[in-house]
Amino acid sequence: MNREQLLKRIKLLTWLFIAGLFLSGATAIPLQAELEMAAKFVGAGAVHPSGFASWILKVRTALDSTYSAYPFMAYGTDWLAFGHFVIAIAFVGALRDPVRNRWLYLFGMIACVLVIPYAMICGAVRGIPFYWRLIDCSFGIIGFVPLWFCWRWTGELERANMQRQSPCHYESGADIRR
Repeated sequence: MNREQLLKRIKLLTWLFIAGLFLSGATAIPLQAELEMAAKFVGAGAVHPSGFASWILKVRTALDSTYSAYPFMAYGTDWLAFGHFVIAIAFVGALRDPVRNRWLYLFGMIACVLVIPYAMICGAVRGIPFYWRLIDCSFGIIGFVPLWFCWRWTGELERANMQRQSPCHYESGADIRR
């Protein structure tokens, strides 16, 4: 793959990751409305909902009660959204110069891997159902994939740049650099 193709693919996957972070952050703000729509979608209004519908109904009820009595609690999810937006903005550096900012892809992969133990441990402590924790873990796995490709491809670009900048000459089997 040539340099231009690699850059194009890196930028496409970086934009995809940035968009995912922004979308994930944006959905943390209107939780009440989203839960209301989700409850209607899964039929949580049934007399005896079970499984997933029961969980959505429980979360909606808890959020409605909390926001009614303590509306400032929503500020926590506002900050969650802000964190997503800021991390997404950091990846603009990777768009501008992927090789120089290759460390961002590694940082992102580490964060994605850490989602799994965090969701499993904290979710268990907070009484989050196992299937929901698996959904949370999937965000880390899904985010890891494009970051891994970007990290790998920026490594290829870095090696190609180094070879162009310092060509090697082979004389008598010895590597002589200029």
